Amino acid sequence: MNNLTYSQSGDYLIPDLTVTEQVQPIGKYGRMRKQYLMEHRTPLFHSLLLSEKLFPHLLEIDQTATRRMEQIMADLQKVQPAPDKMTHQMEWVGYMNNLKAQAEEMILTELIYS
Repeated sequence: MNNLTYSQSGDYLIPDLTVTEQVQPIGKYGRMRKQYLMEHRTPLFHSLLLSEKLFPHLLEIDQTATRRMEQIMADLQKVQPAPDKMTHQMEWVGYMNNLKAQAEEMILTELIYS
């Protein structure tokens, strides 16, 4: 059983709760997952926060999404060959932006909004 300590505030006993500091920053996909949980899955967000599992969860989501993004980009480049970067620079930039948008849409569906 958890041993909680309380502080007296007037007629009320307030639990002394603290959240440990995280030293590793959370990236783009971890922040997106946090925002989604806060807005659409509030009970899960609070449960993870109070059990101190929120930041490890967000870090895992961020790392997984980053790895998945690299893998999807590589797979899409194999299926859809890129134009020559040296002779068709603008087409190459558009191609890469299109692939990134496709990959990010998959990641959002699979990891962030699930």
